[in-house]
Formats: sequence, structure tokens, C-alpha cells
Amino acid sequence: MSYVFGRHTKTNPPVAVRGDGMYLYDSNGKKYLDGSGGAAVSCLGHGDADVIAAIKTQLDALEFAHTGFLTSEPAEALADNLIAHAPEGLDRVYLVSGGSEAIEAALKLARQYMLEIGQPQRTRFIARRQSYHGNTLGALGTGGNLWRREPFDPVMVSASHIAPCYEYRDRADGESIEEYGQRAANELAAEFQRVGPETVIAFLAEPVVGATAGAVPAVEGYFKRIREICDSYGVLLILDEVMCGMGRTGRLFACEHDQVQPDIVTIAKGLGAGYQPIGAMLCSGKIYSAIENGTGFFQHGHTYLGHPVACAAANAVVTKLTDGGMTDRAAKMGEYLGDALRAEFGQHEAVGDIRGRGMFRGLEFVTDRNTKAPFDPTRNVAARLKAAAMDNGLICYPMSGTIDGQKGDHVLLAPPFISTEAQIDELVTKLSASVNAIL
Repeated sequence: MSYVFGRHTKTNPPVAVRGDGMYLYDSNGKKYLDGSGGAAVSCLGHGDADVIAAIKTQLDALEFAHTGFLTSEPAEALADNLIAHAPEGLDRVYLVSGGSEAIEAALKLARQYMLEIGQPQRTRFIARRQSYHGNTLGALGTGGNLWRREPFDPVMVSASHIAPCYEYRDRADGESIEEYGQRAANELAAEFQRVGPETVIAFLAEPVVGATAGAVPAVEGYFKRIREICDSYGVLLILDEVMCGMGRTGRLFACEHDQVQPDIVTIAKGLGAGYQPIGAMLCSGKIYSAIENGTGFFQHGHTYLGHPVACAAANAVVTKLTDGGMTDRAAKMGEYLGDALRAEFGQHEAVGDIRGRGMFRGLEFVTDRNTKAPFDPTRNVAARLKAAAMDNGLICYPMSGTIDGQKGDHVLLAPPFISTEAQIDELVTKLSASVNAIL
């Protein structure tokens, strides 16, 4: 009997006892290829000696110092490292313990910024349907994952939502990619007019949508138009890179692909690579200056902000992603992964779309490739695929509700950047066997 309150009360997951590179081992000795890095977390794989050494060294020096009294050398070093590689304009780093905390900090900072500059009437956030921004109430309220939102809707302050940039399903016949991207982006301007642009604080979006839709990147030009719309109405642009950032797409920050500069960006998951719980919110100098020259105090905080051990681990990770070349490796091996998926599933009768960037890829499942009709939700495709993959020694990230929160199924793949070609081949082979077993 276990006294752990797990994610699901009717399942008993295997007990993980060891990790080694691309693989995890349970207490029965079974070996699993970690094809999703957990939830796009383990970008450096398991057992990285450099990150473990950084943690041990920091523990020998200092385990904790509360940021209400002291900063720490690891926190300062990590902030320096992140800003040195961040998109132009990002100037400060607020260190937290995970992705949902980073989103909460971003939302509260954006609201306080509007108060500091004398625009208290701005109280609304706008986000996109089929997005996911975290599991705390504020993050859920801005997210567009209907299944996760629904039970808590009565107690949330919700954002309004526009359509995602989802070319596979939403681009009209005869519409060019550029035309579609502009049309999708212009929904934001229409939503501003509907709610009153003077009431909007920020627009929040994932550069590449992760768990809810399965590695969906925006089309070229979409985010440039989004930036223009936000600027024209004095609205902040918050980009959620909790899942798609930190080298996952082949760039350290995913928004680099779209050549867009956010006012605030959130990161987590790959920032600590699973070795410590950590996240961060990066903001522009303009926002920081408004606080600095106003009240001088960000009205927010958590006990473990800037935890020295977590920061030491994350700084080792960021150094490996940048100077160590692991982000470049993610770009290179991501191309191999994309090619391998297209070779195996490109003509598969149940796979409608293969998408993503770098080591962040998704497959969307359909009953008919021509009509793009999804499977009936009662078939539980995602849950069955997860179980079949585990049986085959593969950890991947299937989800249902891809299209509208109810219909549609996909699988998300986010393997560690250390993957070899042979290990990617193993991933694709095991995934193919699992898909064929249930479909």
C-alpha cells in the first residue's frame, strides 16, 4: 500500500529507481526509453555528471537563503547567464520553482505594471484556445485547456480566448500560409475591440503549443503581426516557453524562430532539466523600471524563490545548453527525429499531421486523412497509447481533446538532446509498434 496521493487513484505506476542517459529503470528492472523527457523536462537525460557535481558543490557551501534577506551567488550567476542569451530587451530575471509559478508571477507583474504607469482600468488578459499555461488558478484561468479548466471555472478569474494558430485544421482551402497567419493574428485585434482595448493588460501565448495541442508552431509572420497589434494598443506580450523553451526547439528561446521580442517570457522544465525544481520569469527593462521608479516593490513572492541549489543546477544546465552546444545538438537531432517520424508515419492511415520544431514533435491521429476526422473520444486513444507504449518500454506523452478539448488525439515527443540516431530509431520503432497495437 502506498500513502502517496498520486495523479490517479485507480492506477499504481511503476516505481522508478534509476536513470541513465536516455533510459529510466523501475523496481522490477524494466527499462524505458524516455521519449518525452517526462513532460519535456529532461533535456540532458538522466545522470548528467556536470549538473550533479554543481548540486553537490553548492550543498557543501549553502543550501538555502531566503530572498527576503539575502541573494546568493548561484542566483546572480544564473540571471547573468540567462540575460546574456535572452532576446533583446529582456533585462531582469525573477526566479521561481516551476512553470505555473512563473506564469503567476508574469500575470501579477503585468497587472502591477499597469498600476505603476497609471492605467488601473486594464484588468483583462487574452489568451488562445487549446493553450496550456499551468495548473494554479491564475494559470488555468488564462489557459485554454477545457478539460483541466472546467471543474474550477466557478472560482477562477478567466481570460478571454481567441483561436490558436493551428494551420493543419484552420487554414482554409485556397488560403496561403501567410494569409492564414495574418487572419489568425487579426482575431486578437477583433477581440481587443470586443472587450475594449483600454481594458486589456496582456496577450499570453505559447510560441509552440505543447501539451494541449501537440507541438503546434505558429506559421511565419503570425507572431510579428501579434506584436504589432499589442504595440498599437499598449498591451503587453507574454510568451509562455515553459515547455518549448530552453533549447527544446533548436533555439535557446523558442520565440527566436519567430523573430519576436516579448515583454515577458516564462521558462521552466528544461531550465532545470529535472535535476531541481526551478522556473523563471524574464521581463523587459521597461517593466522593471516602472516598478523601480514607482512603488519599488513587486507585490509577490514565494518561500523558495532563487533557491541556491536549484539555481546552481540550472546554471550548469544553461551553460551546457549554450557553451556546451546542446541547443545546437537539439536542432541537429531534431531534424533527424522529424525525418524519422515522416519516414515511419508519413503514409500511416491513422496519422494526419506530423509537426513541431527541434526535439519537440507531435503526431495527430485521425480516422480519415482526407477529412481529418478524429477518433471517437470513447475509444480513449491517448490513454491506450500511453499504456501500450509503457508495455513496449517507451515513455511518451499522448493527450486527448486536441481539437476542442473533447475531440482529437495526439502524442507529444520531447526526447533528451543527448539522443543518438540509434536511440531515435528505437523511439520511432517502439512508438510505431504501440500505435499499430491500438489503432
